[in-house]
This record gives sequence, C-alpha cells and structure tokens, in this order.
Amino acid sequence: MLTKRQNLMEVMKGGHPDRFVNQYEFMELILEAPMDLPLAPEPGTRVKNKWGITFDWPADQIGSFPMHDDEHKVVKDITKWKESVKAPSVFYTDEEWAAAEAHANAVDRKDKFVTAFCAPGIFEMTHHLMSMEDALMALYEESEAMKELIAYVVEYELAYAKECIKHIHPDALFHHDDWGSQISTFISPAMFDEFILPAYKKVYGYWKANGVEVIVHHSDSYAATLVPEMIEMGIDIWQGVMTTNKVPELIKKYGGKITFMGDIDSGRVDFPGWTREKIYEDAKKACEECGKLYFIPNLSQGLNISSFPGVYEATSDVIDQLTREMF
Repeated sequence: MLTKRQNLMEVMKGGHPDRFVNQYEFMELILEAPMDLPLAPEPGTRVKNKWGITFDWPADQIGSFPMHDDEHKVVKDITKWKESVKAPSVFYTDEEWAAAEAHANAVDRKDKFVTAFCAPGIFEMTHHLMSMEDALMALYEESEAMKELIAYVVEYELAYAKECIKHIHPDALFHHDDWGSQISTFISPAMFDEFILPAYKKVYGYWKANGVEVIVHHSDSYAATLVPEMIEMGIDIWQGVMTTNKVPELIKKYGGKITFMGDIDSGRVDFPGWTREKIYEDAKKACEECGKLYFIPNLSQGLNISSFPGVYEATSDVIDQLTREMF
C-alpha cells in the first residue's frame, strides 16, 4: 500500500495510485505558525488584524468578512495607500514559533507533507484593505498605485515565507486567494496577467526555490480561464475547484500539468440538513466523471473542515467507500 505522499504523487504524475487521495490527507497543515490574524474568529465577534483590517462574523452567518464602511476601511484613497497601509512585522519570538516547530518535527515526512499555510492571498489583500468595488475600480483607474500596493504585499509575503521556511522547513504550501464567483472570474485573464501573475511567480518561485515541492492553491470559485496562469506561476494543485469549472474537461486539457482538487461543492452538501446520501451522490458523480488521475475528490471548503458538524468526516468516509467500489 502506498503512503499518502506516494499515492498523491502517482495521481499527480499520471501513474498508478492504489486509491483516491482523500481530501486533505496528504497535507499536515502547521496551523500553529504565528500569523497576523487568528484563523478562526468566533461567530458573533469582530477581530482587527495587524494590517488594521476589521473582520466581522455575524452570529447567523457561516464565515467572516472585512468591514468596509468609512469607519473601518483601511484604504480610502488608493493614490495615498502609503499613508494608511503598514505591513506588520514577520518576526516572532522563538517561543511563538515553538508549537509550530514541534508539530512539524513530529510529522513523518515519508507519509505526509509538512505544509505551510498562507491567507489571505495577494488579490484578497487588496480588496480586504479597501473593499471589492474599490479594488476592482482601482485596477482600471489607478493601475500604477495598485501595482505598487501589490508589490508591497508581495514583499511582505516573501519576508514571511523566509521566516516560515527557517522555522518549519515545509515541503508543501497551502495558499489562499479567491479569484472569482461561482460563474466568472473577478478580472479578465489579460488583467490577471498584468497585475496578479507576476506577483505569484515571485512568491511561488521563492517557496519552490527553498524546499517546497508541492504548491496547493485554494480558490473555491470559477477560474477555468486562469488555469494556464496557474501552471505558469507554479501551482501544482488547484484546491476548491467547483463544478461550474467543468472539471472533467479541465483534466482532459491540462492533466499532467496541474491536478484538480474539489468538484464536490460545499454549497450543495454542507448545510444544516445535510445527509450522507447527498454527499455520496455528489462525490460518486465527481469520481466517475473526473477519474483517478490528476484529480482529488474534496469539498470546495478552504481547509480540512466543514461549516456544519460532521460533513467533512462523512465526505472522507464516502471517498473511502468509493475507493473500495472503484479501485
């Protein structure tokens, strides 16, 4: 029987996996690494991170989002972003890194990848600072200022990457950045090429030059038109790929260059009245249509969790069942 790591590589290389890769099983996420924002502010609370961005999580919603009223918006004028944006320090004490180092050192790297985690992404940072509407308009109206801001975020990411690599020596990276809605990208491929692609080539190139073997990028959205850019910037696995991307077609076109992780839309199966039968229906369809190579069945959720208790675990159990049925 192949290890989780070996089985993943067989899937990615078009070899001979002996089972479906089961969601996040190959990644040992080192979530203890110090960051500028707690991973999970509690429902019904607000949290301000070290960039000055205030996240609000209404008690009746399943997640948080930055506040962009006049009181809380960090960047009110993109041409004056330098006056209001100051990146936090990437330097933390040895004590603050201790838990992450202990976790990383305890991982059997022959079985799983020690995985660094980074969020929010570069595009997300721009609209977290000023709102989605302002960020999209600024790309058109103040392109040079936006390029300066993106370059500033990139320098912060590179500095944090250096510290992360120094302390936990990851061999995989799980990086967030949502690039679209369910049916379209937020910006055109041409604009993506101008603003976002060069930034990620620097960031992902740095991680790969310093020991990271596998880059997993989360975008639970439509982004099928950006797959060539994903490949160019060094993404190995697109996690969160939704059914609206027509994943089987993407596998036929790009399999061997990139692996697709998802095709079980969280919005369809992760809700208060969820059932194992519905999860099985969607997961079976995904596995039958996408096949055994260049594909990892997974909820589109951006971590190894679900919004409602039991859904992630039930999905993992279903994928094990599908392995028994299809391998």
